Amino acid sequence: MTTARFIPDGPALLIEGEGARPERAALIGPRAAVTGRLTGRGKTWKARFPLTAARWGGPELPLPSGSYRVEIDGVRVALSLPATMLPGLRASAAEDRVEIGAPVDPAYSSAEGQRALELRYASRADPLENAVFFESFYGSAAGCNPLALDREIARVAPGVTRYWSVRDGSVHVPDGAVAVIEGTPEWWRARGVARLLIVNDWLRRRFVRRPGQRVLQTWHGTPLKRLALHRSGFQPRRWGAVVKESRRWDVLLAQNTYAERILRKAYAFFGRPVWVEGYPRNDVLVTGTAEHVRAALGIRADERVLLYAPTWRDDRAEMVDFIDPARLAADTGSVVLVRGHSRTLQPGHDVAGPRVIDVTGYPDTASLLLVADALVTDYSSVMFDYSATGKPMYFLVPDLEHYRGELRGFYFDLAARAPGPLVRTYDDLVRALGQEPSAYADRYDAWRQQFNSRDDGHASERVVARLLDQGFIERS
Repeated sequence: MTTARFIPDGPALLIEGEGARPERAALIGPRAAVTGRLTGRGKTWKARFPLTAARWGGPELPLPSGSYRVEIDGVRVALSLPATMLPGLRASAAEDRVEIGAPVDPAYSSAEGQRALELRYASRADPLENAVFFESFYGSAAGCNPLALDREIARVAPGVTRYWSVRDGSVHVPDGAVAVIEGTPEWWRARGVARLLIVNDWLRRRFVRRPGQRVLQTWHGTPLKRLALHRSGFQPRRWGAVVKESRRWDVLLAQNTYAERILRKAYAFFGRPVWVEGYPRNDVLVTGTAEHVRAALGIRADERVLLYAPTWRDDRAEMVDFIDPARLAADTGSVVLVRGHSRTLQPGHDVAGPRVIDVTGYPDTASLLLVADALVTDYSSVMFDYSATGKPMYFLVPDLEHYRGELRGFYFDLAARAPGPLVRTYDDLVRALGQEPSAYADRYDAWRQQFNSRDDGHASERVVARLLDQGFIERS
């Protein structure tokens, strides 16, 4: 019988087994994996797995929350794991799985414990701090527009405290920022005392605005696909939820005037300001360099990079599999980066292959756009960001009619205006990638004039200047 138990120093997971010592032991999760250090001779052996990992050249951090399987010599093993508490982590096992969760004290992880924290949060009377509470994609990363604004606030107003809401300890936050793990007393406190909240998606859990507290909703993309109240199958409950959410926002950020009109109506955001300043996350596409990103990903300076970044589908949890990334890399002589949508981060699994790098878990999409020599997407709003670079785009849309007609619907005819070829098959995509994209130059120019006129590398400066001018935060 193979048994497993936690040991407190590390933290680490120790697997003990009988028989000859295996050649390899691995703990494999959907977005991370670690190799066990094997010891022992004779009748017993041990495999010690670190429960931390460094990714993308960053620091050692706890493994992302999720379900991990244990493989010994490539074979899954059945475990017997006691419910033992480990500092900063909790885990349980069923058959060949180890479940690793966020480090929330058991006293607060229950529904009753969270209700107690919510009540404490809703009734707090301590003064507001000159602080910002950041959250990006529900705490799954420190990225997008909130990250760009964090950098600018740290530069011009270093006295502002910067809290980052994170799902678990695997999320790397910017230097000088304070990570607060969702559901902990520290998380509830930070959200209750920060003078300003900067988020790029819906506010979750209970939210009670305190006098003097403000919310900047940056959103996370110019929309092609229909949003919120504009989606088909309208239901009164959806209308109520959308209006309740948008009333929590004081200011909405839009990349361009087209997005301003759509977002106002889709979220019934009337009577309050929309700042059309370009997207802070796109500043790096104008002012940044790609060398450090290539180094972090292990890509040589002379290698062509294709970024495949499809959006998510309402009728499936994982990323679409319309192409074989390894085949695309071989057929084009490129390095292929695969970037799933934030909604496919948890249910999905990294893809692998020669010259393929799955970057779904990479914290900042803008850095990937910066390093890519060409973008392959479908209906993702990443198209409106990548066009700020002027580099070629290709649209792989084998399910165009289904997505446009049944799943979501569009705000405009993509086929008539796309600044690059729309292709239906893998072979058509490879042919298009081998051709000169100059035929789409006029469309590309018109596209950039409409959608990227404010993406000039200074959006973060403008937004933070307005936050300071209007007293949302103070310099010191």
